[in-house]
Amino acid sequence: MRIVIAGAGDVGKHLAKLLSYENQEIVLIDLDADRLRQLGSQIDVATIKGNSTSFKTLKQANVGEADLLISVTESEEVNLATTIIAKQLGAKRTVARITNEEFLMDKQTLDLQKVGIDELISPESLAAREVKRLLRIAAVTDTFEFDQGLLSLIGITLDQDSNLIGKTLSETARLNPDNTYIIVAILRHGKTIIPKGNNRLRVDDHVYFIAQPDGIDRVLKLTGKVKMDIQSLMILGGSKAGFHTARKLSGKYRIKLIERDKEKCFELADQLPDVLVINGDGRDVELLTQEGLTDMDAFIALTGDSETNIISCLVAKDQKVKKTIALVENTDYIHLSQNMGVDTMINKKLIAANFIFRYIREGDVVSITGIHGVEAEILEYEVNNNCKIVNRRLKDLRFPGDAIIGGVVRKGKGYIALGDFEFNCNDRVVVLSQRGALSEVEKFFK
Repeated sequence: MRIVIAGAGDVGKHLAKLLSYENQEIVLIDLDADRLRQLGSQIDVATIKGNSTSFKTLKQANVGEADLLISVTESEEVNLATTIIAKQLGAKRTVARITNEEFLMDKQTLDLQKVGIDELISPESLAAREVKRLLRIAAVTDTFEFDQGLLSLIGITLDQDSNLIGKTLSETARLNPDNTYIIVAILRHGKTIIPKGNNRLRVDDHVYFIAQPDGIDRVLKLTGKVKMDIQSLMILGGSKAGFHTARKLSGKYRIKLIERDKEKCFELADQLPDVLVINGDGRDVELLTQEGLTDMDAFIALTGDSETNIISCLVAKDQKVKKTIALVENTDYIHLSQNMGVDTMINKKLIAANFIFRYIREGDVVSITGIHGVEAEILEYEVNNNCKIVNRRLKDLRFPGDAIIGGVVRKGKGYIALGDFEFNCNDRVVVLSQRGALSEVEKFFK
């Protein structure tokens, strides 16, 4: 595929790095020559210094031959204009990053495809959706459902209370006689491990499981975690991400939102009638305590300052809040989240880049998600008659070592796929793959 990316900021940079694993033909456009020079030295991309709304620049990028044009500059207006012009010049598919969610809410009314915009993405809205997903189970740091929960991905940090400490994966299988879960990845000291039978689990390992519905409770029991429901939460920061999160969650949870700016508080109170908006400095521990922090089930810090978000989450954790989520700008922090004591750290630009990444996947991809801090993707493929895996057993596939098949959804039931499992047409197969192995994995599902 030929992919043109307008904008070499954090979203564009991360996208370009993801795509570099794919051996795609990538062209990166930006006005900042130093930024382009730095990226060009790190990854295999062609770079063009220029304005992406310029006909001359887009023609230089040969956008008319592009399979995908992604505009992710900091300017919403530039992104919309770039996608419209690129479509007119012949780009097959276009994606624009926006900040104004009115475009998303009125997508059908506006019918933006008529003017050349195939897809809109809002990092703030995607971050809110990610928070909603992360709140499903308080005891885990990451969770994702496949086919409405027939299979689930859950991430858990192992502590001394876990029955899995010191055991190899082969030994843990004896604790799971009816195969209700499988370990698909281990994050250890910032390194992602696709586990084999002789891998031994350690304290502070962050372990990812694919589980059937009844397997989730077994995993929680083995890891010493208690399943808790979340009913009340506190959001720090009335940023766009804070507003979107409060709006998405207000129908399900009791929410208090803390915002420093008094004028913004009035606006938020008008827009969020079911949310209690409080004017105050979230860095003030006494204020948080007065507003009932100790009674909260979850604390979500979404200000524009990463350090404030991390520190306030640590305060919440010290007050025995069950679940903490911090929004951070520095992606290096994400690998450190469990070591720092924050349950989960999210970066809205990485979330946006991972969301866009699904547009270049080959095969019948049903869903795709990234995992915070893990150098791998979780994909769900639908098996058709032409796939290499159809009517074959897992142990006969010679599947890439840097990938693992975690489970299969078949006729309304989830299965954990082990060696003798044979794949059928219309199966939905859940795969975890490190990025370098994605192209090999796709060959099994084409």
